Amino acid sequence: MVRDGYIYGLSLLAVAAVLAWATGNWAWSIAPALLAVFFLWFFRDPERTIPTGPGLIVSPGDGLVTETVLINTPEGQRQRISIFLSVFDVHVNRSPISGVLTSVRYQKGQYMNALNPDSADQNEQNIATVRGKGQDAGMEVTFKQIAGLLARRIVFNCSEGDTLSRGQRVGLIKFGSRVNVIVPAEAVLHVKKGQRVKGGSSVLASMAELEMAQVASRAYRSASASVRPSEFDGGKP
Repeated sequence: MVRDGYIYGLSLLAVAAVLAWATGNWAWSIAPALLAVFFLWFFRDPERTIPTGPGLIVSPGDGLVTETVLINTPEGQRQRISIFLSVFDVHVNRSPISGVLTSVRYQKGQYMNALNPDSADQNEQNIATVRGKGQDAGMEVTFKQIAGLLARRIVFNCSEGDTLSRGQRVGLIKFGSRVNVIVPAEAVLHVKKGQRVKGGSSVLASMAELEMAQVASRAYRSASASVRPSEFDGGKP
């Protein structure tokens, strides 16, 4: 159970008890009691079996896959997997791979319906990038926590430089929302549009060790080419 569930749930149960005592009529306590049950259920945080093996990319959250598409980014081509989380889904978010959190960026925005593709760019969101280590070394995955029509708060409990394990809890989005996962173009997708996934346990995509080595090599060459000689040896020829 996420802490917020206890805060909302117990507070509403207290309200229900006060109303029943003050009015002498238990019927007044029905509405807050039902809301308490809803919040306790909504903020549930079930344990998940995390898949093992190199190069696996797991879902950051529960929900419905609404899109899998090849996109162009400043770093080259990538694949984007979009997942819609309704109010009936678990809203705890997890790290898709094991590695180091290299970037975290919060962006204010609107609160469009999370089913609208434009919400991926215009809504409030938190963008996190993890560079793989250990069995996930050689790949980089970015995931966005995107607020929806009802959501008004994104929670992210990690900071840049933190080391994450695959499936580790990293935060949550309150109420209806969306998660976008940006994976390497070379990754083999394991899901398709219309499929339901579970955070931490459903494999979205995978990469073979050879593919990860090739991606890492290209990233290294690109980074080396962008560094001026002066940055290597103080400007000496």
